[in-house]
Amino acid sequence: MNKRDYYEVLGVDKNASEAEIKSAFRKLAKKYHPDVSKEPDAAEKFKEAQEAYAVLSDSTKRSQYDQFGHAAFQGGANGAGGFDFSGFDFSDIFSDIFGSGFGGFGGFGGFSGNSKNRPVQGNDTLKRINLTFEEAVFGLTKEINIDTTEECDECHGHGGHGEKTCSECHGSGTVTKEQRTMFGVFATRTTCDKCSGKGKTYDKICSKCKGKGINRVNKNIKVRIPAGVDNGNRLRVPGKGEAGYNGGPNGDLYLEFTVKEHPLFQRDEDDIYVTLPLTITEAVFGCKKEVPTLYGNVKMSIPSGSESGDKHRIKGKGVENPNTKRKGDMYIILKVLIPQKITKEQKKLFEALDKTGLDEAKEIKEFNKYL
Repeated sequence: MNKRDYYEVLGVDKNASEAEIKSAFRKLAKKYHPDVSKEPDAAEKFKEAQEAYAVLSDSTKRSQYDQFGHAAFQGGANGAGGFDFSGFDFSDIFSDIFGSGFGGFGGFGGFSGNSKNRPVQGNDTLKRINLTFEEAVFGLTKEINIDTTEECDECHGHGGHGEKTCSECHGSGTVTKEQRTMFGVFATRTTCDKCSGKGKTYDKICSKCKGKGINRVNKNIKVRIPAGVDNGNRLRVPGKGEAGYNGGPNGDLYLEFTVKEHPLFQRDEDDIYVTLPLTITEAVFGCKKEVPTLYGNVKMSIPSGSESGDKHRIKGKGVENPNTKRKGDMYIILKVLIPQKITKEQKKLFEALDKTGLDEAKEIKEFNKYL
């Protein structure tokens, strides 16, 4: 017989522990189970892995295999009796791998049965939304256009009219075929061709959804976008994703925001920054300035002797955090403007000012020490 070595099938060493053998089978089961794998030879590879695991996970059978190889289970080899793999129970390990209710395949273990008849939640969908700076800061109720699926209103999601139990599988969604081999009789369960695994057929297929039970639609929905969302944030809108199957719930809609920049305000999470331009005289003598905020103008005092880069905080004038509802702060960054063009009269004034000892400032003296 051209059967592969069981250790080779599982990809383990002959001295592998019971835990290593189980782990190897788990990986192969996840990869090749016909209910989840799209590979054309998945069913054969899955059966091969089950057969190897059924032997190597049983200490007695493993000892027989190590001594006699595959001949140990062909009946009568060195006194070893035949081994009927169909009696091996894989339900525990499959439940562990795939979750409760998920069975095995072929002649080994149980089968999940009519999996296509189970309620399945619809897919989540993602839509990107553009917001102005103000919309993101203050929030709004926005009408959004989406492409999605919803339950067919003609057949109420059934896919047809005149529902009846499938005469081929009798409602199970699967049919059993027996195959005789030298290992014994294997009962293979496959999806019923007549009802495509649903376990039911219809006198008339729904003309609107063509038997799918759902239709693709384009529609507008209203969504409340909370105050304080930021660029790249996502908002989950429950139940507004694609329709579920077999009575399963809808998926969710996720909105991802792209926020337009503001010409004056710069945002850093919940804080707002504004650059305030000052003339030289305003910086030198100090002044009162009216400053725009998100919530209206405020007057602030600029102290004499201010310099470019000085920062002043206005508490609570930032953005409201959508989670904590607390507002950030606003920071005013001073920028002293140097005139690019001056008149002859202004030039004389600066020259006269320069002779009053401005170069005696402490910073200038410290710098000049290294010249």
